[in-house]
Amino acid sequence: MREGLVALLDLLPEVEVVGAASNGREAVELLDEVAADVVLMDLRMPVMSGAEATRRIVERHPRVAVLVLTTYDDDESIASALSAGARGYLTKDAGRAEIAAALSSVTAGQSTFDTAISQRLVAAFAGDTEAAAIRRPADGLTPRETEVLALIATGLSNGEIAKKLYIGETTVKTHINNAFAKIGARNRADAVRYAYRHGLAAGEAGDPGLG
Repeated sequence: MREGLVALLDLLPEVEVVGAASNGREAVELLDEVAADVVLMDLRMPVMSGAEATRRIVERHPRVAVLVLTTYDDDESIASALSAGARGYLTKDAGRAEIAAALSSVTAGQSTFDTAISQRLVAAFAGDTEAAAIRRPADGLTPRETEVLALIATGLSNGEIAKKLYIGETTVKTHINNAFAKIGARNRADAVRYAYRHGLAAGEAGDPGLG
């Protein structure tokens, strides 16, 4: 897929491919060696996810635009990419003309999304509850991290959260570690306080006074 994409991009006028990477970490390291205007970023990759790579690239190379090109169009993927600083989002069924237009758009400092993603974003900000998870949660939390924090506040263990969300316990731990880092929580008690303050826990928001 990557080789085919490189071949397609080489056919576009005014586009020069200066490098290709097989995972997020390689992409971040490659930008320390080559000059680029745009990075076409996948999301689910080994070693380092596309969202984390995007975040690091935006921090280290703010003039480089990140354009997500992925097969995933679920709410969590969209939210994680936008929260990380991606300037555009396309799915891999995008044609050559659409990719070319998106490259021009993000290079000019604009944001660009394919039709399906745009519709979901519009629906979310219009108040559609089914798409509301696309909105950026507080402190850069992804929808899944927000959900995990809410479940922690109900007193569930990692194993119980994994069963409830139909994901692995290792994945739950990853979400917890990421969420704790973003909100500055040192332990589950800190996370519970955060959940109540931000209305993530059941009942009224407020500090439960846990020590």
